[in-house]
Amino acid sequence: MSNSRLSSLPSIDRPEVVVRLREGLLGAEFTADGLLELLGASAYAALARSEVVPALRATRGETPLEALVRLFLLQQPVARARVEGVLPVDACVESGWLVRAGAEAEEVAAAVDVRPYGGPGGEDWFIVSDLGCAVGGAGGIGSRDAGVVLGVGGASTTLAGITVRTPAGSALDLGTGSGIQALHAAQHATRVTATDLNPRALHIAALTLALSGAPAADLRQGSLFEPVAEDETYDLVVSNPPFVISPGARLTYRDGGMGGDDLCRTLVSQAGERLNEGGFAQFLANWQHVEGEDWQERLRSWVPRGCDAWIVQREVQDVTQYAELWLRDAGDHRDDVAEYRARYDAWLDEFEARKVKGVGFGWITLRKSAAADSAPSITVEEWPHPVEQPLGETVRAHFARVDYLRANDDAALLAAHFRLTAEVVQEQVGLPGAEDPEHVVLRQNRGMRRAAKVDTVGAGFAGVCDGTLSAGRILDAIAQLVGEDPVALRDRTPVQIRLLVEQGFLEPASPLGAA
Repeated sequence: MSNSRLSSLPSIDRPEVVVRLREGLLGAEFTADGLLELLGASAYAALARSEVVPALRATRGETPLEALVRLFLLQQPVARARVEGVLPVDACVESGWLVRAGAEAEEVAAAVDVRPYGGPGGEDWFIVSDLGCAVGGAGGIGSRDAGVVLGVGGASTTLAGITVRTPAGSALDLGTGSGIQALHAAQHATRVTATDLNPRALHIAALTLALSGAPAADLRQGSLFEPVAEDETYDLVVSNPPFVISPGARLTYRDGGMGGDDLCRTLVSQAGERLNEGGFAQFLANWQHVEGEDWQERLRSWVPRGCDAWIVQREVQDVTQYAELWLRDAGDHRDDVAEYRARYDAWLDEFEARKVKGVGFGWITLRKSAAADSAPSITVEEWPHPVEQPLGETVRAHFARVDYLRANDDAALLAAHFRLTAEVVQEQVGLPGAEDPEHVVLRQNRGMRRAAKVDTVGAGFAGVCDGTLSAGRILDAIAQLVGEDPVALRDRTPVQIRLLVEQGFLEPASPLGAA
């Protein structure tokens, strides 16, 4: 990236200007809440889809907030006089946040997108990105400039939501882009390192952190783990990498430049050696569904030694859908028809050569564990159903249950006390008027929102679990009620108990009495 490309961005050497700019934005209520109140839900949602007309209509007034929305979000020049009482205009021009525009420089325009973003604790943050790129994948801008830096998109917020947010001594954000993951990590990690192949992205990430009032990160240029020393390890590694499986590396922000899904495989397989004991590595990824291969076994092979893993496939697209999605993301459908068809053909050639029949998208979480050296827990599942974000605590609890189940055999489970987790409901399904239900379903209303089919013993067991009695005593009581041999019931039920614990329907409770 040339120095001229970086010189077109605001300076990061004048922190006093950034502080004054932040104060001005907050004073005018240029925040996520303020934006929603001004625009209304419909125009606000349209803006997230990169549709600006409703927002333009909603900002035809004369308030300072309307002027700031037009200036920083809609890239409309505004009269200098409209923002002089709100922002330090001269300082913002000198430091590159604004540029003079209009006849006799009586207007100013934004040099970058600045988008309000609400933090998980109610923080007022600002995500900086290239003009026209406030929303990830917006408008096909990448086809015009491979080095643009995008702002907040659905992938960014998904990764932020699934990330475990326990206090950490150190965190690493690989491929930081506009710095969203580094910004989140700075709230619970003492030291944050962020890398990116694109120096423009590192500059913009520094702007995002500064304008959001967050501590500065250690910013390093390079691909994946290249900028990280061999002896550096972290408590948390996160990455929303350029995971798109494409023929070539035309667009830096999305195309990894390796063949097939090799970039994601490399990222996952190398992450284990970068983690401290108990540390988490969390990624978004795409993976190939290859003819003649089990996709779950393919992903299992990526997991490094010494790590437990939870891999969730959220969506699968056939190769034509996938190619069309990313060609449209780049705006190729708006270009020359012959060129569009040639690029489409190249994608299909690539997939055909690799015998790829579909592409999966989802989340990959690794947890470094000494116990995983000999008995790793690797869960690979498909879950396309709605979930409740944020899921960070759900992810952490999954691995806590892994540890519990690994450490306790069936006898220990029968001696243990359990509680039904919060907001689990029971559904009975059967024909109207039938004496007994055909089956019973336990359903979670939080987190992954799983459903588990159980028999009458399992339903009765779960319903009684309040931490008072051990599992064995509950089963003995159920055996007496249904007239079943208690020994036989104790023998066959731990499998069901283990599954209900694994999926989060039951949680261990402190023992309140002997088994």
